[in-house]
Amino acid sequence: MAHIVVPTAEEILDKEYLVLDHGFVRLVDYLGGDSRIVQAARVSYGPGTKTVREDAALIDYLMSHQHTSPFEQVILTFHCKMPIFVARQWIRHRSARVNEISGRYSVMADEFYVPAPEQIQRQSKDNRQGRDPHEVPAELRQKVLDIIIQGQRAAYADYQSLLADDIARELARINLPLSLYTQWYWQIDLHNLFHFLELRLDAHAQWEIREYARTIASITQKVAPLAFDAFTKHVLNSVRFSGVELTALARLLEGKEHGLTGIQRVEFEAKLQKIKSAECGQIEPSTGAF
Repeated sequence: MAHIVVPTAEEILDKEYLVLDHGFVRLVDYLGGDSRIVQAARVSYGPGTKTVREDAALIDYLMSHQHTSPFEQVILTFHCKMPIFVARQWIRHRSARVNEISGRYSVMADEFYVPAPEQIQRQSKDNRQGRDPHEVPAELRQKVLDIIIQGQRAAYADYQSLLADDIARELARINLPLSLYTQWYWQIDLHNLFHFLELRLDAHAQWEIREYARTIASITQKVAPLAFDAFTKHVLNSVRFSGVELTALARLLEGKEHGLTGIQRVEFEAKLQKIKSAECGQIEPSTGAF
């Protein structure tokens, strides 16, 4: 089977795309692309056996019918730099292979994530892990930023003091906050990468990790554009209903109340709103320079 070269991916190899204030994502390497997916699906050899339209139709069919193994043939390796709290959400995707910088061996850089003022928001009243979209007064925003920055400076000064006293790095680091930047090499196959994007592009994901997901999505589109289009069509731009929700939907079609209460009602009505607003799966532009 011939080595796959994707010109659009070659153009961005090792290019650094900025995310947040000190973070970045760059594509280090890739194995395969759209043609590898169709080769694996057809168990054929060499390019040119089918037209691009036929390849696109096959990839679309595989995605829509959840035939996932051909997508696992494509592998992407990223070099990413992110705040530790983002990394701890990210690492929940256990299907990837990760090599992270170690504070036991390296002196951690004086780089901390400081949110932009517009990202300072109150706790959501109906989402335990989210932010309220209403604007926060400027004086409160500044108070929050002052507390964050002062805490970061104090923690790093203490860290440097312990290092100066020749305290072991693995001990000196333990009071450093979650806003400290870390970095890693992250290698993942396309199927599991799509799952990562499905979850981390969702509006319920924390804003900071969504910024990384948007950048990774743009890079992934360069490596496997046909597969990415199929993913957008059948996963991002779709709404899934549970059995209970399908029953509720049938009641609505009959002109009745859907009958759901509590969290089931909230989630069901949110899905209906996504359909009405045609916003399901839309990828907002990343703040990084792509």
